[in-house]
Amino acid sequence: MRSLRTALVIVMVVVTRAASADEPFPTRPITIVNPFPPGGQADLTGRPLASSLERILKQPVILANKPGAAGAVGMQSVAVAKPDGYTILITVPAISTIPEVDKLFGRAPTYTRDQLVPLARINADPTIIVVHPEMPWRSAKELLEEVKRRPGEIVFASSGIYGASHVPMEMLLQAAGGLRMRHLPTTGGGPATTAVLGGHAQLWCSPPGVASPHIKSGKLRPLAVTGAARHANFSDLPTLKELGYDVEYYLWIGLFAPKNTPGRVMKALREAVRQAVDDPAFKSAMEKIQTPIAYQDADEFRAWLDVDAARLAEVIRRVGRVEVK
Repeated sequence: MRSLRTALVIVMVVVTRAASADEPFPTRPITIVNPFPPGGQADLTGRPLASSLERILKQPVILANKPGAAGAVGMQSVAVAKPDGYTILITVPAISTIPEVDKLFGRAPTYTRDQLVPLARINADPTIIVVHPEMPWRSAKELLEEVKRRPGEIVFASSGIYGASHVPMEMLLQAAGGLRMRHLPTTGGGPATTAVLGGHAQLWCSPPGVASPHIKSGKLRPLAVTGAARHANFSDLPTLKELGYDVEYYLWIGLFAPKNTPGRVMKALREAVRQAVDDPAFKSAMEKIQTPIAYQDADEFRAWLDVDAARLAEVIRRVGRVEVK
């Protein structure tokens, strides 16, 4: 009798798994978690992307902001989510730096990068150093000369400590000879921009998409970009490398799913994202914020991400423990 019961259980498990494997995807709404507040690059990319995905997948696709701890709260929530494809993540390089910061401070990891599987990279732009227009600096050199004269006095904002806009500023300060500024961490790109516009900070390293409307309106003044080459939409701005500072940094946006998400679901999501970035409506939204699409499918993105993560880990180790004042 026991053998019969065992056999029946095995048959039921096999039948259930077979039915699950045949179940269409998706059959209900998908949530894209943005671990930052509205107004940042992940938000500006994620909202039109969600709209395009809705048309392709024929299901609601919701962008949910879940900010906190420089993005760690939202990223951790997806890392431990049910791996069924209905909760995915849109994020920035902080996905790689946060685990390294945990190591630096000897903390238990909030999450590990291997808990999240790449789906696609959407864009990859350098940041732009932007300053409040009432500041006297007309170039990065003038800014850094004043930083040298007034160590620890000039305030830069960021999207969070060791976050996607904090890291390039620390890279620049190190490259300029170990200069010191005051750091005002916020919870995302939107709040960081607000801090500079409101005079609470004098500058920050902004994604082009976030800075563009404020540069056009004259509310922010751009000084330089952090890429290896000049930005196509801001070709008059020099790179930091041109100015003699060994800084190269890109703020990319990528999509991830929890580890162990079924292969058929990953395939469906990857194909949907591939179509979404080619959607004229999405392309138009990216053109409006002057952010070129730099799409990479999962395999290419994974290889690129490994190199980028190793480089960022070295930056975190070189910067070391940063005290926020």
